[in-house]
Amino acid sequence: MSRRELREQIFKLLFRVEFNSLDEMSEQERMFFEEEDAAKGKDAYYISDKYHKIQQKLPEIDAQLNEKAEGWNTARMGKVDLTILRLAVYEIQYDDSVPTGVAINEAVELAKKFGQDASSGFVNGILAKFA
Repeated sequence: MSRRELREQIFKLLFRVEFNSLDEMSEQERMFFEEEDAAKGKDAYYISDKYHKIQQKLPEIDAQLNEKAEGWNTARMGKVDLTILRLAVYEIQYDDSVPTGVAINEAVELAKKFGQDASSGFVNGILAKFA
């Protein structure tokens, strides 16, 4: 899989956090990999590893988002936009292998694909404050 495809799979898995308790996420992760036949071997390991790293940092990431997003907080954000922002903030703040510009661009592309009409602008505007 390409890095973009891997990022999209991580987004899909991370999105499940919004609908399940953290206790249920191990079962959700198992079901995710059963449903996503393309994620095998090293790709599945990469997706799972990055998902777990993001999940561990969610309280810190949400605090950073709440601090930077003037007039918004994570409780008010749409679930798709919030998941995209969480992934991008993790990459900007904690993943040295992803340049900030790439993280922002990829987040905007995810927002165009999965979000509403205004999602890409919203995501770009908040992430610009992290750059």
